[in-house]
Amino acid sequence: MGTKPVIIALDLENKSQAEELLKHFGKEKLFVKVGMELFYREGKPVLDMLKASGHQIFLDLKLHDIPTTVKRAMQQLASFDIDIVNVHAFGGQKMMEAALEGLYAGTPADKERARIVAVTQLTSTTNEQVVSEQQLSFSLHESVINLAGITKKSGLDGVVCSAGESVSLKRIYGNDIYCVTPGIRLQEDAADDQARIVTPQKAAANQTDAIVVGRGITQKKDPLAAYLTYKKEWENAWMHQQQQ
Repeated sequence: MGTKPVIIALDLENKSQAEELLKHFGKEKLFVKVGMELFYREGKPVLDMLKASGHQIFLDLKLHDIPTTVKRAMQQLASFDIDIVNVHAFGGQKMMEAALEGLYAGTPADKERARIVAVTQLTSTTNEQVVSEQQLSFSLHESVINLAGITKKSGLDGVVCSAGESVSLKRIYGNDIYCVTPGIRLQEDAADDQARIVTPQKAAANQTDAIVVGRGITQKKDPLAAYLTYKKEWENAWMHQQQQ
């Protein structure tokens, strides 16, 4: 997979909408995210369609259940041709270890296992929610750091977090913790329902490994042009980082 991908979130209702959107990209080989809405409606055939077109896939289902259930579910997902899959870190260390076991067990012998990451705090979550709803005695940022530590101890490859947090995670846990960050917007784009958003340039400065972009690309009149704009800003920012 590309080392620093721009992942397009296919937050769409069905396979037909996905196929229609992808027409805008011609023969461009993409990295796309398939979430709950699209996967629950279409299942494996939508993944097969994407792979047949040469795209890489982040299957975003955020598994969160008892360890045995997650292990068995992950073993099923591992048989699909996907590149990144995830769980929710709130499931705890035993659940995440079980997920990794299931991923290894289900991956065909001739395939490399998918990268597995854990969601920490959703990018729609605010510090106020962490205090009033989750009733934590520490901040949202500290919660993300704690959950990332449990994830790393569990043997997973990395986390899904805000790009505002990735720089702290790299400093604390090292560069090998893979950070996937949604909530990415260009300066002129609307925040929508994301609470913790950053630009591609800022995400690169914070050492994020992969950014996820949805409406900033998929809702534009020219999705390919929007994608190339994000990609250019992201790649230029990373090039600048390496030159420093």
